[in-house]
Amino acid sequence: MIAPAWRREAEDGSVTLQIHAKPGAKLTAIVGVHGEGTEARLKVALAAPPIDGKANAVLRAFLADVFGVAERKVTLLRGETGRRKLVHIEAPTRRPDKDWA
Repeated sequence: MIAPAWRREAEDGSVTLQIHAKPGAKLTAIVGVHGEGTEARLKVALAAPPIDGKANAVLRAFLADVFGVAERKVTLLRGETGRRKLVHIEAPTRRPDKDWA
């Protein structure tokens, strides 16, 4: 099975996700895929405003929880101030992303 464009897996087991963030939502959750083909991104609703890094903090905490890692193992590589983000997850103990759209 071919991995979706929004997910890259490294040989060391780490995962990099291309994310389309939707801050200001009522609940933090995966809500589907934004875009198609090579432009596809995992769409994540965030229960935090896009102010002072609050949405980024919620995103990191959420991904750490669902992938079973400490927050320090979730790194925002790109997209600090925008909706389009690139996030690296080091040594995940769970892989819920394989069941996401």
